Amino acid sequence: MLPDTTNASRPQSGYTLPVFACASAIAALQHLMSPDKPVKSVAVDLINPTAVVDIPIEQVASLPNGSTLAITRCEPGDNLDITRNTPIWAIVEWGTDDQAERVCLAGGEGLGRQINAGNQAAIYAYARKLVVKNLASWLPENRTIRVTIVLPEGRSLALRTSNAAFGVVDGLSLLGTSGISEPLSAPGQLDAFRQTVRDKARQFDTLVFCVGENGLNRALTLGINAHQRIKTGNWIGPLLVEAAVCDVKRILLLGYHGKLIKLAGGIFHTHHSVADGRQEILAAIAAAKGLPTEDVQYLLSAATVEAGLSHLRHLETTSQSAWVQLIYQSLVQRVDDRAMAYVQNYGDRNLTVGTTVFDRQRQFIASSDRAQAILQSLLVS
Repeated sequence: MLPDTTNASRPQSGYTLPVFACASAIAALQHLMSPDKPVKSVAVDLINPTAVVDIPIEQVASLPNGSTLAITRCEPGDNLDITRNTPIWAIVEWGTDDQAERVCLAGGEGLGRQINAGNQAAIYAYARKLVVKNLASWLPENRTIRVTIVLPEGRSLALRTSNAAFGVVDGLSLLGTSGISEPLSAPGQLDAFRQTVRDKARQFDTLVFCVGENGLNRALTLGINAHQRIKTGNWIGPLLVEAAVCDVKRILLLGYHGKLIKLAGGIFHTHHSVADGRQEILAAIAAAKGLPTEDVQYLLSAATVEAGLSHLRHLETTSQSAWVQLIYQSLVQRVDDRAMAYVQNYGDRNLTVGTTVFDRQRQFIASSDRAQAILQSLLVS
């Protein structure tokens, strides 16, 4: 069954995309083995966390080539999630005699390709482990199967994500380390984030707002005290105000440039469903710093800001210029200024904000002067 939703006042968790892919695969395998037995739901061992949950199955069918198809629909809980209600198909067929793996997992239409990993399907470790473990418990001994995951809407949905910036094209990823989809973007979750800020503010006057797991991990590599990190989700603006109200003196914003760039344009809720404008912001800053018009137009029409950054790096190589440093130093300075102005809109608060951004390889692009000073204070405290 899906997570309990009886308490409507609290944001509800759901399940991640790999769970529904696994459920479809289990249902398809069950139908392959017993085509006359109806499959209305299946039990999925989430592995992480330790729990077995029931997932409804929308449809199952036998296909002309002897394989079977099962369909579920994604239910991520109270998240602003583009995968909500999207169908997830699994096609299961018996394996060949020379198949080495008991469960061979492949990606079909709508499941992304990792262009930096030989175009292999964007099915990551947790999803593979989940499918293999759950299907192995149903699989007859000495038999093998081939499982193909299809996301019919995956290609179009991927255009609304930053997947391409991280080397995943033509579809969505089966990504994650847990079966539970926490409601990080649900409006009710803001209270939980604010409470975390309050708790941290009692211990420290300097905090690090980390945008996403990449920000959390990168903070540790810098030697920052793990207890001073806060994962912000998309609620950066309200959490900056909360920190100021709690008399936090300094905030280091640390995250992927494709996310934090929104703050330079005054966008303080960073979920893509609320507002975007990333290419427009980068192009505007570049134009203000004197980038030639044709290159500004390239940034404006680029598929992602990561592609824009790559273009600026190419210009540096071919023209011996310093466009990346010039533009991104202006960008992080602008994030600082806009963030502190945002806080001032809610009262006379003394909060210093510094910004550090990195690229998809987690390599630093730029740090504002304030960010460097804050980082120094963090490392000596």
